[in-house]
Amino acid sequence: MAARAVIALVSVADVVATELADHLERRGHDVRQARQPWEAESLLAGKGIDVVVVGDSLSQADGRDLLRRHGGQGGEGGPEFILICRPSDLLDKVLALELGAADVVESPLNVRELAARVGGLLSRRGRGSPELIVLENATVDLRSAIVMHRSGTEEQLSPGQVALLRLFLASPRKVLTRDDIIAAAPAENADAFDRSIDSRIVRLRRKLDTETITTIRGAGYRFDPPAQFVD
Repeated sequence: MAARAVIALVSVADVVATELADHLERRGHDVRQARQPWEAESLLAGKGIDVVVVGDSLSQADGRDLLRRHGGQGGEGGPEFILICRPSDLLDKVLALELGAADVVESPLNVRELAARVGGLLSRRGRGSPELIVLENATVDLRSAIVMHRSGTEEQLSPGQVALLRLFLASPRKVLTRDDIIAAAPAENADAFDRSIDSRIVRLRRKLDTETITTIRGAGYRFDPPAQFVD
């Protein structure tokens, strides 16, 4: 199994850090935090960090110093840097990019967007690439078993629901019988009777907020991918 990606949060405001760490940890990443510059130096000197997010509670000068010493090494195994800056700090933003920052985002920020930017950097480094499935009202990351709704809320899929969704994804527009489902995506407990399949499908549809899984009366179920479907 590949080692988990490691993200360091340096002087990131507590509210943002808590929410961001939750997003990243649920996607299978390790998150480490440093509130002071000296703690960051110790953390980054230990190597093994993939992405560093520097918050705007750290002075821009200290942030640039960290970037000079530890950034700009993405191709050499060093971490990628994302700096959070205030909207008025255009010069600091330009300087950070010139010093090799991979990204600079302005505060106030959307934590889910920031998590996506971190995920994008990890993907480019070959770490933790998501398996994204785009449905009508939600996007599913199969690798981390998370449903991301357009409203901004997220839900976790159970292992059985992931297996069931993978079965439908592998057979688009094909009618799957109850026997097909029981054989390929068994229930997560002993209650695998024929009548339980309907309940599993209903719960999966509700969690995905989708109409793409259709009941074919007397035959089974069919997955009809939406127009924007990505595999």
